[in-house]
Amino acid sequence: MRNERLLSLSLLTALVACGSTTDASHGGTQEAAAATAPAATAPAATAPAATASAAAPAPAATAPAPEAAGSGLYALDATALDGGAMPLSMLQGKVTVFVNVASKCGYTPQYAGLQKLQEELGGEDFTVVGIPSNDFGRQEPGSAEEIQAFCEENYGVTFPMLAKVGTKEGDSPIFDGLAGMTGERPNWNFCKYVVSKDGTEARFFKSSEGPEGSALRDAIVEFRGQ
Repeated sequence: MRNERLLSLSLLTALVACGSTTDASHGGTQEAAAATAPAATAPAATAPAATASAAAPAPAATAPAPEAAGSGLYALDATALDGGAMPLSMLQGKVTVFVNVASKCGYTPQYAGLQKLQEELGGEDFTVVGIPSNDFGRQEPGSAEEIQAFCEENYGVTFPMLAKVGTKEGDSPIFDGLAGMTGERPNWNFCKYVVSKDGTEARFFKSSEGPEGSALRDAIVEFRGQ
């Protein structure tokens, strides 16, 4: 009887030890599994969409202001003595004395008086403009270079000079325009036209009426006062 109790006690002890080992082993396995299990990935917080401010439209490129067009005679295009373009719109706002000039004429010394007029009055609202022509007595036979050199070397001319043209009807829009305003065409070298600041009025003076003449200067004063 004593031996049976000892046997039962031994068996019970063994069973308890086995259960503890199994539980410990199972618990360790669970803990290991938990340790190696990947961490749960929390859902990424969705950042609120950035509100893009509407980009302000780039300012449109400003085109350069067109050059002011001339009126009357000053709406015409012309060519300078050196061959470059010389639109008469550059004279808008000036009283202008247009003269058909020649290098071998009895009136050629009037270049000196014209240059003096330019020096006295030339500026923002006045200028002389010479226009060579070979129409009368073939007294302007030279090339553009020869005419320019003659004017500078003999008379120190600084006022603008246009290219050589004819003065007869249809030869030159400038002389056609001047004739239309005054009813007069050049009948010899060094005829003069005093033109108003807006290019719509003109006064005609014959070759014999020099740049120093009071009538011509009175016309300049009249137009400058407008």
